[in-house]
Amino acid sequence: MKRLWITAIAIFLVDRLTKLVVVEWLDLRSLADIEVVPPFLNFVMAWNRGVNFGIGASGSDLMRWGLIALAVVICTGVIWWFRRAEGWLVPVSAGMLVGGAIGNVWDRVQYGAVADFLNMSCCGIDNPYSFNVADVAIFVGALGLIFFTGKDAE
Repeated sequence: MKRLWITAIAIFLVDRLTKLVVVEWLDLRSLADIEVVPPFLNFVMAWNRGVNFGIGASGSDLMRWGLIALAVVICTGVIWWFRRAEGWLVPVSAGMLVGGAIGNVWDRVQYGAVADFLNMSCCGIDNPYSFNVADVAIFVGALGLIFFTGKDAE
């Protein structure tokens, strides 16, 4: 359980720090985009009021608070489900998922939407979507839970 909490807190803090630096200090909110290493990495401001890729982005307060409640319920379930996990892969994976989800919940409370700003393109493919550190942690954590839960190689 300790690894889950340490990972969740670390992911949450890294997510908050990156958003503070990029969205606030570099003023991406106003600039809308900053070329970092074009075309591979750019900061492109996107406010996600829905779920993945903006699905369900009605912009309503009901949707906002509903998504906050859903994230809290899912985090509580993940913590409860993996509270006694052995090894280190499953607790770290669960912590990544929880830390990322709480990072995005914080955004919904603070901004009314999730602040996405990382945009990566490669090899002639122009990616129209932005994401954030929390999104990466949620994705990697979910994959870890799928691949490592119930395995002896923890």
